Amino acid sequence: QVRLEESGGGLVQAGGSLRLSCAASGGTVSTTSMGWFRQVPGKEREFVASISWNGAFTDYVDSVKGRFTISRDNALNMLYLQMDSLKPKATAVYSCNLYYTSYAPSEYEYWGQGTQVTVST
Repeated sequence: QVRLEESGGGLVQAGGSLRLSCAASGGTVSTTSMGWFRQVPGKEREFVASISWNGAFTDYVDSVKGRFTISRDNALNMLYLQMDSLKPKATAVYSCNLYYTSYAPSEYEYWGQGTQVTVST
C-alpha cells in the first residue's frame, strides 16, 4: 500500500510563501493523478489542487488560483505545492493523496499525517 508523508509546512506571514512536499513510498504513484487537500478543525477536508499523472493537467480550487502551483516529479515519487501570496484563511493542515474525481475527500480511507500551515496577519 502506498504511504504518503507530507512536509514543508510552518508559520509564515501573510503575503509569504511556502513549498509543501509529499513523498510517496511503498509503491509508485507515477500513473495516478495526485491531489492536495486541507482541513481546519471543525470543518470538512477540502480539495485544493490536483495534477494528472504526467503533469499535463492541473486544477485548483478558485480561492488559490493564480497563487498556488501543484507539480510532481514521478522519477522521485514526489508531489509538491508551491504556495505564494499566502492569506490567513489558508491556515490548515495540508495533506496529499491519490486523486479520483469521483471521490469526495471524506471517502478516502487513508491519509498521511499532513503538515500544518499557519499564516499570520
